Parts: sequence; C-alpha cells; structure tokens
Amino acid sequence: MLAKINSFGLDGIKGYGVTVEIDIGSGMPVIDVVGLPDAAVKESKERVRSAIRNSGYMFSPKKITVNLSPADTKKSGAMYDLPIALGMLYATEQFACSDLDSFGILGELSLDGKIKPIRGILPIIISALDLGCKKVIVPKANVNEASYIDGIEVYGFETLKEVVDFLTNPAFYEPEPKLNILELRNESKFTEDFSLVKGQYAAKRAMEIAAAGGHNILMIGPPGGGKTMLARCLPTILPDLSVAEALETTKIHSVAGLLDDKTGIIVNRPFRAPHHTGSKVALTGGGSSARPGEISLAHNGVLFLDELLEYPRDSLEILRQPLEDGVVTIARAQRTVEYPANFMLVASMNPCPCGNFGSRTHECTCTPVKINKYMSKLSGPLMDRIDLHIEVDNVTYGDLSSKERGETSAEIKQRVNKARQIQLARFEGQGVYSNAKMNNLMVSTYCQLDGESEALLKMSFERLGLSARAYNRILKVARTIADLDGSENIAVKHIAEAIGYRSLDRRVK
Repeated sequence: MLAKINSFGLDGIKGYGVTVEIDIGSGMPVIDVVGLPDAAVKESKERVRSAIRNSGYMFSPKKITVNLSPADTKKSGAMYDLPIALGMLYATEQFACSDLDSFGILGELSLDGKIKPIRGILPIIISALDLGCKKVIVPKANVNEASYIDGIEVYGFETLKEVVDFLTNPAFYEPEPKLNILELRNESKFTEDFSLVKGQYAAKRAMEIAAAGGHNILMIGPPGGGKTMLARCLPTILPDLSVAEALETTKIHSVAGLLDDKTGIIVNRPFRAPHHTGSKVALTGGGSSARPGEISLAHNGVLFLDELLEYPRDSLEILRQPLEDGVVTIARAQRTVEYPANFMLVASMNPCPCGNFGSRTHECTCTPVKINKYMSKLSGPLMDRIDLHIEVDNVTYGDLSSKERGETSAEIKQRVNKARQIQLARFEGQGVYSNAKMNNLMVSTYCQLDGESEALLKMSFERLGLSARAYNRILKVARTIADLDGSENIAVKHIAEAIGYRSLDRRVK
C-alpha cells in the first residue's frame, strides 16, 4: 500500500514543501530512503523502526521504500522521522484518517517513540501557511515558537502514539492557543541602563545619535574607559522590535537552534559580541548545513566587536559587503543560502598598542611608527562604512564618586523613538526605516544644505581627504542630528557635529 504525508524542508530561512511517500511491497525486509537524503535522514530508518515497536505498533517485515519529493532537492535533518513513521503505520493500515492530506507533519523521534524538538519551526510554519497548509503537527517543545502565526492551526504532541490517537479522532482535540508578541515585549527588561554610566557625556550623545539613525559607531579609547558598558547599554535605547522584525529575527535564531523554548520568540533586539579568536565562518555562517553566523544572528540588532584590531584583518574585511547590502551570502558546493544581516556595528579599540595615546591621565609609550602600524590594521574602506568615530577617555574620580544620577535609558529612548517616527514618516512606502539606510537618491533629496553648511562640509572634505562614501555618511548623520533636534532642515550646527564624528579619518589614511 502507498501512503503520502505532507512535510516541509528548510533552505536558509525559507521553507518548502516535501511529500514523504511510503511504499510497502514484497521483497527482502529492507528500508530504502531516496530523494537526496543526508546522513541524518538516512539514519531515520533505525530511529523509526525502534520508535514504532516501542510505541506498541507492528513494524512491517516487508520491503519499504521511502521517497522524499522533490527528489532533486537535498533533504537534511531529523525532521522527517515523524512523517516517515506515520506513513509506515498508515500504509500498513494500523490507523485510519480521512483528512491526513490536510496536515503538515514534522518531528524527530527518539527510540522510545518520544518526539524531540527540531530547528527552524517558525520559518517552516510561515512557509507552510504561504503554501496553503492550514494545520500542522509539531513537537510539543516547539509549540510556543509555532503559536505566534495566525491563520494556521498548530497541534503539539510528545509521543508518536499521541499523534496516532489524534489523527484517528481529531475532533477530540483543540489546536494550541495563539500567543501575542506584544505582551512578551512589554514584560521584557534590561539589566543595563545609561544612568549607571558615569561621565562620558560625549560618548552617550554619540550613542543616542547612533540609535536614532541606525548608524554604525566606533569607540576609541584606553582600557577601562567604559567602552564595553556603553555598548551593552545601547540596546536599552533602541526602538522596540516591530512584529515583522521580531518574526524575521526569530527565523534566524530558530534555524541556529538558539531560541528559548519558554518564549519561542525574540522580543528584544539581539546583541551579539563574538570573541576576536572566532573564525570567519563563525562570523559569516557556513559549515556543511550553511548555518547562520554572528553577522546574521545580529540582524535587527547590534553586532559588538570589542578590541576591533585584535580581529584578523580578513575577518574584518568580510563585514564590508553585509554592512553595505544588509545580507550575507553563503556559497557551498551543493547550495547557496542568503541570510539577512541588517545590523548596527558597534566596535571598540585602543588608540595605540599601549592604549594611552591621547589620554589625559596616562602617558603613551608608543612611537609614531608603532601607532601608524597599529592603526593601519583598520582599512579605509571599512572605516568609511562606520558613521561615527568617538573618542572615549578614562573617567575621573570625580565622575565615579558623583552621586548625581544621569539620564535613564527610558528618557533617552523617548527622544530616539521620536526621531525614528520622523524617519518612518519620511521614508513611508520606500522600504527604508532609518537614515543610515538611505540610498544616494534619498540623500540628495532629504539632506539638502544651505550655503553656510555647504561651505563647512567642503572645507572639511578637502582637509580630511574624505571619500565619497564618508561624505554621504556625514550627511546621513547630520540628518539624524537634525531629527533629534526636531529640525526640518539640516543646519550648520548639525553638519559641524556630524563632521566631528569623522576626525579619525585623517589617522587611517
């Protein structure tokens, strides 16, 4: 007898339909799995055999052929265990179900028949809905992740026997209740706050501008100046994730297997801080299954690179394309996967090998040759893609001992949200949500200067030897400063402040 079970595969963060076909015929008692299965799929026959027997069902002693259609697409992972087992039971008439075709089924089986969670449930559910599927059966541990999508009924089970009982009598079961992303977001709290940062008023101002416009920022200063704390406080003033952003971010983390089973969704903007000893693959993603890397895991959030110049130069250079295009492409022999990588780059570094160049409190022991060699590790093209360069000096004892409490993150976030609302209204319907993502046409339209501002920018451009990309970055930052100021037009003071955040360009030439 032939059985067909609807299931799904995963390509990057996009799902596609897979039909699991089971044929029970005469011949030697063997299981053949075809349809470009990987090693995990091929091994499913042993897991399925034990799961069926240990769940109290009979395993057919005949020749069994399992086909995963479409046959020309590589299938990977253990998500086909459950549909294969159900197909075998249905083909041997051990249960009956009148509307089996209406279900999409996914799950990994353990040897005792329990259903284990799988990766990538959210993107699969979204794709299943797009493909017209209205009901899905998933592992119980994946239910929270799957229950944020409206328009599709989700049923979660812990064992193979429970699924068979459900398919036999579906009228006795209710789908899992839907969950609300906004309720979780309101409950989320941060442990860091800008009110705890002593001194560093210029750096906090730069962080506010970066958050308001989605700009990349580089902090330069001696060790112990508070660069890391400033970076960790940045997510507390970023605008809240929209529902669409939360779902897109969750897709990536789901594929990577990094979701919390209790919530099943990402409600805060990601903050990723990979160590400088990590490989290029760790940053961009890859491996045999083309998993997302730190660049993609920071999508819609912050990628923090501490001690920037300690990273290998070739690792830094691979950031250039994602910073420009907002995507990263992973090419492998058998597949090419594209992951979103629209993140804010926040980096910190010392100004010289000893870390004290320009410090008010410590003397630098480095020679000019050593300083130039050290700074040359950071290429001009990468520096051009960083909008704000801010110098962070050591705080004084007076700053540390002061009882005065600074502005809270909530207060700063109010100004950031107001500036972002101005940008959302400005770019409505154009697919752009922050000043940092403006294209050249938008820059020429929304960043027009008066005569005085034009003269100041021209003088700075010539004296600093800026590139065309740096010129556009200055205009984008000035536009954000004007938005924070509530100004419709960019004034000379906005241009002057934006230029001040490019002063390190002259040191990297």
